[in-house]
Order: sequence, then structure tokens, then C-alpha cells
Amino acid sequence: MTVQLQELAAQLESIRQEAQQALTATDSLDQLEQLRVKYLGKKGPIPQVLGGMGKLDAVDRPRIGALANEVKETIQKELDRRRLALQAIQIQAQLEAETLDVTMAGVYRPQGRIHPINGMMDRVTDIFVGLGYTVAEGPEMETDYYNFEALNFLPDHPARDMQDTLYLPDGNIMRTHTSSVQIRYMETNDPPVRIVMPGRCYRRDTVDATHSAVFHQVEILAVDEGLTFTDLKGTIKVFLEQLFGEVPIRFRPSFFPFTEPSAEVDVQWKGRWLEIMGCGMVDPNVLKAVGYDPEVYTGFAAGMGVERLAMVLHQIDDIRRLYTSDLRFLQQF
Repeated sequence: MTVQLQELAAQLESIRQEAQQALTATDSLDQLEQLRVKYLGKKGPIPQVLGGMGKLDAVDRPRIGALANEVKETIQKELDRRRLALQAIQIQAQLEAETLDVTMAGVYRPQGRIHPINGMMDRVTDIFVGLGYTVAEGPEMETDYYNFEALNFLPDHPARDMQDTLYLPDGNIMRTHTSSVQIRYMETNDPPVRIVMPGRCYRRDTVDATHSAVFHQVEILAVDEGLTFTDLKGTIKVFLEQLFGEVPIRFRPSFFPFTEPSAEVDVQWKGRWLEIMGCGMVDPNVLKAVGYDPEVYTGFAAGMGVERLAMVLHQIDDIRRLYTSDLRFLQQF
């Protein structure tokens, strides 16, 4: 072997060792790519060594060519091996960064609670649904017809003075009770009717410990053949027993334009009588207004204030506490 052949072979071996050491030391895919270009690129050291083959004898050139290919293959295999290793390390680091540690304490977020008004409406509604009633709802902005006229409030009827109404510029009003839903439902449904109507109402009340301009009601309506005041009393008794338990109940004569006869219902609660709701038999004029024959059908209705029920059952001393959004108060429920 000539001296020239030995020098070229030594250079190729040096390149192989240098490349292997560099590839083993690299710790990123970017550096690995730079080394690939450095050792296997067209301007790398191997083509430079092969450029000296012109000084070799013809019989020695194939040996240097074969040796150069071996060095290239060795470097390429080392490149592939190192690339796979670095990719595995990168994937593992990503998995560790994205893994959810189920043993870590979670970030505490307080759960919401049902507002006492919503809770009371749901409770009352559930009782009547259990008695076979269907939930019915209607608009909060009403016409004079549905809020008053169809419910037997004549234009000059003194009963209109009992309810300070919020009138809108277009002549409509904010409903003063959920009784308007009774008319809307009966206009589109034939008897028998058994509905419970929860909803928000509005009156021009001066806000104090027991009054609010915005409040909530739940009403019931039943219309069928042969219904009597006895059916009304039995329904109210079952409802109040579900809500208050076994408590004394009394009915006092009263007046409402849309029921006749009418009554106020009281319960004896914590040693004193409390007015809970109004009720009565549906006035024949109301049945006529919706196209029902009062000679065939009779009905009864009852309504109660949700805030009042909540204040009684939760022993709340001021209705304004229900609207201030004070978490110290609301978190009790």
C-alpha cells in the first residue's frame, strides 16, 4: 500500500471517529441536522478526501471509494440512531409536560346554590305537578285585556285600585299577577284544565321590609265539570300539608274580581296565624270570556306570593335580603 493510500484511509477513519463523537454529544434535532449537512453534504470532508484519489494508482482507487462508502454508511446509521433517540426524548418530555397529575390538589371553585326564591318556586310547582297539574307560563308584558278585562276587572271597577300598575308608553302593562296566564291557556285549551303558573310580576309598591315592586307568584287553576269549593279546600289542604306539615288551616271570606266566592287562606305557624294565599271559585264571567260554558264547567283558582312563603319558611325578616345578592346571606340556603 502506498503512502498516499494510507493517508487517505487515515483521513476517512479520522472523519468517521470525529463524526461519531460529535453525533453522540449532540442533544437536539437542530444540531443533528447541522452535523448531517457538515459530514454528509456535498461540501463535507469526505468529498474533499475523495478529491485526492486522482493521485492514486488505478488499482487503489476502488479501495478508497469502498472505504469512503463504509464511512458514509457508518455516519448515516449513527445519524438515524441518534435521531430516534432524540425524538423519543422529545416525545417523553412533551408527555410529562402535558400529563395531568391526578394526585395534585385541584383548584377550589365554590359551587353555586339555588336562590331561595327559585328554590321555593320549584318546591311549590313540584307539589302541584305531583297532584297532576301542568306547568304553564306567559309573557311578563301584558295587555289590559289579559291582565284585567278578561279577568272581570271592569274599566271603572274599584278592584283596579288595589293594584298599582306599571303602564308602558305603548299602552301595554307589566303584569300585576300571573292570572293573565289563566286566560291565555284557556283560550287555546279545552276543559278539563289543571295548570300551575309560576312567574314574575310587577306593581308600583314602595319597597320596604315586606313589599317589592318586582315579586314572584305561583297560581293554580282547575276547570272541569262538577268542581266545587270542597275540591278547592281539599287541594289547598294537601298542598299546605306538603309545604308546612300538619298545621291548622283556616279559610276567611274575601273578595277577588275573578273568583266568587273568594277566600283568604291562613296557617297557624309558630303560634300565630299567617295569611298564605288567596283562592276562590272561578267567576262565571271569566269562563264566558274564554268561551267556556259556566252552566257546564266550574273551576277554582288560588295564588300565593313566593317571597312570602320563602320568608315564612326560612324565617327571613326583610324581603330586600332576597335581592341584594349578598353571598353571606345566600350561602345559608
